[in-house]
Amino acid sequence: MKGRDPEGYMLMRRFAVWVPVGILILGADAVSARNFPNRPVRIVTAEVGGTSDFMVRLIGQGLTSSWGQPVVVENRAAGGGIVAASTVAKATPDGYTLLSYGHIIWLLPFLRKNLPYDPVRDLSPVTWTTSTPNVLVVHPSLPVRSVADLIALAKARPGELNYGSGATGATSHLGVELFKAMAGVSIVRINYRGTGQAVNDLISGQIHVMFSSVAAAVPHVDAGRLRPLAITSRRPSALFPGLPAVAATVPGYESIAVFGIFAPAGTPPALISRLNHEIVQVLGRTDVKEKLLKGGVEPIGNPPEEFAVKLKSEMSKWAKVIKDVGITPED
Repeated sequence: MKGRDPEGYMLMRRFAVWVPVGILILGADAVSARNFPNRPVRIVTAEVGGTSDFMVRLIGQGLTSSWGQPVVVENRAAGGGIVAASTVAKATPDGYTLLSYGHIIWLLPFLRKNLPYDPVRDLSPVTWTTSTPNVLVVHPSLPVRSVADLIALAKARPGELNYGSGATGATSHLGVELFKAMAGVSIVRINYRGTGQAVNDLISGQIHVMFSSVAAAVPHVDAGRLRPLAITSRRPSALFPGLPAVAATVPGYESIAVFGIFAPAGTPPALISRLNHEIVQVLGRTDVKEKLLKGGVEPIGNPPEEFAVKLKSEMSKWAKVIKDVGITPED
């Protein structure tokens, strides 16, 4: 020990042990990722026939072909996303149980008390799979043909115009509230259990305005029963060619439904990377892109780190809107 610093010597000995152990752990994760999957993979999602269900079944078919292992879609719509998210949050972090869901799972902490999961702590982002803008549509009898016209009319008749929306927290609700705040207008909300009845009442002229899904709006626009004014994505969308963005009149405005795939927290980074690569490849296929666009959703596919940044931004933006509207979390 002569000439040696005893504490430094011991730290070097420990480091010499830890480094090989760390390498072994990282190596084991990499091997596990390369060998994945060797049994069926389960993806938990929303109700049968919904946007997330439609999307994940397309992705699942592609993954099944690539992996040679079945991808089982499990629909758990109970609790508006709570059951699905908590199921995956509690699952073993080995890549065999994933979550495919929309933005509601990370907005629920601002809408509900005592959630059995935390979207940041308990879930690991894999990739932002798709996004869906809404279409700002009005009844043809309303004397407006642009977003600027609508804002001018709303300012001239404060509180006289109304809009129909689905559930609290949906983009058909919060998207309008964000628009009202940014445009400085007062438009009264008419709440519906589902957007289907809201669209019907808009067609019949009982309500004036709606931020509708593209899929629900297009047939009525084509038939002349509704007039489209703008798309709610930041830029014009391939889902509705030729329609300007709300942001062209209200700078910075954006309201889209974000859908993504998550793994349980603690899933090894090498496995997250493998899942991301495989899913993004499926989303990039021409046939998958075409089917998604026909279904009213735009394929994205990005790295986990970018998706995590997007989630943080979305949570911050919508938390402010929810607070400003005065929505208090329910039990």
